[in-house]
Amino acid sequence: MKIAAIEQFFPRPRMRLVKVTTDTGLVGWGETTLEGKPRSTMAAVDELADYLLGKDPLRIEHHWQHVYRSAFFRGGNVLMSALSGIDQALWDIAGKHFGAPVYMLLGGAVRDRVRVYAHWGIGDLSDEGLARARERLDYLRAKGGYTAFKSGAGGKWRAHEPPAAIDDFIRRAYLMREWVGPEIELAFDFHGKMTPALAIEICHELQGMRPLFVEEPVPQDNVDALKLVSDHVPFPIATGERLLSRWEFRQVLEKQAVAFIQPDASHAGGITELKKIANMAEVYYIHTMPHCAIGPVALAACSAGGCRDAQLPHAGEHRAGLADGCGGDALAGGKRACGAADLSRSRDCHKRNRGTEAASVH
Repeated sequence: MKIAAIEQFFPRPRMRLVKVTTDTGLVGWGETTLEGKPRSTMAAVDELADYLLGKDPLRIEHHWQHVYRSAFFRGGNVLMSALSGIDQALWDIAGKHFGAPVYMLLGGAVRDRVRVYAHWGIGDLSDEGLARARERLDYLRAKGGYTAFKSGAGGKWRAHEPPAAIDDFIRRAYLMREWVGPEIELAFDFHGKMTPALAIEICHELQGMRPLFVEEPVPQDNVDALKLVSDHVPFPIATGERLLSRWEFRQVLEKQAVAFIQPDASHAGGITELKKIANMAEVYYIHTMPHCAIGPVALAACSAGGCRDAQLPHAGEHRAGLADGCGGDALAGGKRACGAADLSRSRDCHKRNRGTEAASVH
């Protein structure tokens, strides 16, 4: 069995999919969506196709190592996102070839259910803002049965903010707790906007409501700054969606800078690397919450590793491989994202076949 064609599809602005087809007709899907750089991974996948076309798709580890190690410049968000999507597609093919779900090829299931959270928050305290927040909360609890939610510190934050700005955020956070009660868990994402001092100050204000975690309190570049926050906060700190391989997670784990890590299956190296990162974290008693904020194929890839931050499809929906088409009903609430038929009609298609010199764009 050889790789015969690699195609890319762009059904939505925030969704980039790669389809790997073999000469036996088996097809694998992966997701290369890179937030903020939607066109960059297209070129990277096209370059990787030069190596992959004609190769055995089942040599997944070999291909991962070759792609990562053979280039003079390693890593980076563009290459790792492209490699992640290719890796997912190859695992999808392997699952279909062996007639087993990917989690069975990784060693079998370790749990039957995975708890997930939804994004919900109170954006402002106006009557309209409160009404919108209440409507969404009621919808999520009625339709999804969620028992955990995550909100964010919206807008821009400077190195220091006046008490009024901090107090407004804290009031909204405590109002969220008042609405949902102590049985529901709440987490907050700072999106790396804070300095260590400001993050510590705000976390101390949140302490009384017992957050599930605070995510990315400071930018991911400085592990010592992240550990400084963790050392001064009495509840879990999380990070990892912008870390791109086990090498970038190494210092976070060795310094035990967080309680939870959040590798992204479409940025950190795919399913292959996601499992290795989780195995490293286990040594330090740090929990892994795979991150997914993009499309349904990435969602399925996270679930193959026993994810927490993604919707877990029922076993019957993905009997062999990751997904039929591109995720079907894998999104929370049963919303259909995009099936194979949708992609075949997409006007945005980029295809590489074995033996062709240049790509054709349809």
